Amino acid sequence: MRSLDIAGTGMQAQQTNVETISNNIANMTTTGYKRRRAEFQDLIYQDLRRVGTTSSDTGTIVPSGAQVGLGVKTAAIYAINEQGNLEQTSNSLDFAIQGTGYFQISLPSGETAYTRDGTFSLSNSGEIVTSDGYPLSPPITVPNNAQSISVDNSGQIEATIVGQTTPQILGQIQLADFPNPNGLAAMGQNLFTQTEASGNPITGNPNTIGYGNVQQGYIETSNVNVVTEITDLITAQRAYEMNSKVITASDQMMQTLTNLQ
Repeated sequence: MRSLDIAGTGMQAQQTNVETISNNIANMTTTGYKRRRAEFQDLIYQDLRRVGTTSSDTGTIVPSGAQVGLGVKTAAIYAINEQGNLEQTSNSLDFAIQGTGYFQISLPSGETAYTRDGTFSLSNSGEIVTSDGYPLSPPITVPNNAQSISVDNSGQIEATIVGQTTPQILGQIQLADFPNPNGLAAMGQNLFTQTEASGNPITGNPNTIGYGNVQQGYIETSNVNVVTEITDLITAQRAYEMNSKVITASDQMMQTLTNLQ
C-alpha cells in the first residue's frame, strides 16, 4: 500500500520540522542568531490515468486524469534574516549591527568567516578578537595605554590615549553583505562561510548605502519568537500524529485483507 510509504515520508518531514524548531528554541538567547524555517516539497506523482490522453477513437480528451502523490521531502531549511532586538550591555567592545551586514572574522585557516555576533574582546597583544580569539578583519589593535575606546555609527574606532587630548584613530570596521545571505554555510560558533550559493562578499563601511550602522555598547539578540515556535511545534506534533494514524489505518486495512478466507 502506497499510504504506508507516504505517511512515512510525512513523519520524517515533521521530524525534521521539530528538529528545526527545537534548534530555534535552544538558540533563543544566542547573540545574533537568526531563526530557521523548514520548507517542504511534494514528491513525484504516479499516473493512474494520464491527463490529456485520448479516451476514444473519436479523439475525446481526458480532462483531469488521476495522479497519486508519493509523499513529501525536505526542500530547504533557510534562515529568516529579520533584525533582532538590540540589548544594551554598556561594554565598550560590544558592537551590534543595526541593519544589513556581517562582521568579518579571520580564521586560523586563513579563510574569512562572517558573523552578526559583535561580542568582542582584546587579545594579549591588544587586538580586537571574538570570544574564540579570532581577530576582526581588517585587524584593529588597541594600545596598552588606551583609557577608553569609542566607535561611531560608521564603524570608525578611536581611543583616548594617556597624556593626549586628541583621540587616536585606530581603524575602521568594514561590513560584508552577500547577494544571497541564505546561501551562507553555518559552521557553528555564530560564524558563517561563503559558498557558491551566497555569491561573493561585497564590503563597505557601516552607515553607508546598503549597510547598517554599528551601535557600541549593544548586542543583537536572537530573533526567535517563542510564541511562534511553540505554535509551530504544536502544529508539527499534530501533523506527526496524523501521519502515524495513517500508518495504523493502513496496517489495519492490510490485516483485514490477510484475514479474508
